[in-house]
Formats: sequence, structure tokens, C-alpha cells
Amino acid sequence: MAATLRRRSSPKYPMSIRILHWLRAILVLGVIACGWHMTGRDEFDPIAGILYPNHKQFGILVWLLALVHLTLRWRYRAVLPHEPAAMKAGEKWLSHGTHRLIIALTLLTPLLGYAMSSSIPDGDGVPFFFITHVPEILPKSDAAFALFQALHKYSAYLLLACIVLHVAGTLKHRLEDKGGETDVLPRML
Repeated sequence: MAATLRRRSSPKYPMSIRILHWLRAILVLGVIACGWHMTGRDEFDPIAGILYPNHKQFGILVWLLALVHLTLRWRYRAVLPHEPAAMKAGEKWLSHGTHRLIIALTLLTPLLGYAMSSSIPDGDGVPFFFITHVPEILPKSDAAFALFQALHKYSAYLLLACIVLHVAGTLKHRLEDKGGETDVLPRML
């Protein structure tokens, strides 16, 4: 009986969602770090020649994993943990908003990157691991490239800000209420 009560008061996400959460976290942070590092280099720098295609293909992987994440959340919607009742209304609102923005931006940011790479007039395409190039469906245009480049950059910064907010909220609840109802970290471990 005690195990049942403990499970109800501190449920965990299904294992597939927990694994996917941490994999996506590593990939997103890696792609953002790669983006910062590569954009500060000359386009003919050999390191940039390695970073750009990897940034693109791992960006596509982030997008695909975001789709898998949404599918799993829909599949397990009946058993997903709810926010703790002890959480303040403002914290619930901020948590929901941040989570939704992270999901939306892990879908949107790679699409904007693809649009940027697809529209650049002298681009070399978008690789995806064993597929030489993902088909480019947008017309080549300097103006479109500049627009998508700015949108991709700002959406990546917004995604990073949401991740920082997500981690800060998790740490706040961990440090204030370790083992208590609002300590949400164990649900994802």
C-alpha cells in the first residue's frame, strides 16, 4: 500500500519519455553550441566545413525527435504525471508555458534552419547522415535566406532561454523542496 501511495504522489514519466528527454537535451545544447562555434569562423575554415553539415544533420535529428516526443506524450497522455498540487498558480503557468515553448521551438528552430539552408543561393544542401541531401523545396533567394537566418538565430536564442528557465525552475524546486511534492526532478530520472 505504501508503494502505491508513493507512486501516486511521486510518479515518474514512462522510461521512453525520460530517455528521450535527456537525449534531446544533449542534442539541443550540442547543436546550439555548434551553431555558436561555427558562425564565428570563416566559411573556408576546415573546422567550419565539419561543423556546418553536422549542425544541419543533428538539427534535423532534433526535429525528428521532437515529433517522436509529441507522439509519445499523446500515447501516454493518460499516465503522464500532473503538476504538483502544491505548486503555485504562477509557477504552473510558467512551467506549462515554458514546456510548450520548448516543444514548439524544437520543432520550429530546425525548420527555420532548413529553410535558411534551402533558400541560400549558393548553398551546398542539407545533409542527413546517410542521406546525401534532404530535398530543398524553397526557391533560392538572398532575401529569404536573410529572413530565415534571423528567425533561426532568434528562435535558437529563445529556445536556449527557455531551457535555462526550465533548468532554473527544476533546481529551485529541488533545492527548496527536496523529496517534497514540488521536487519534480525525480519524475524525469
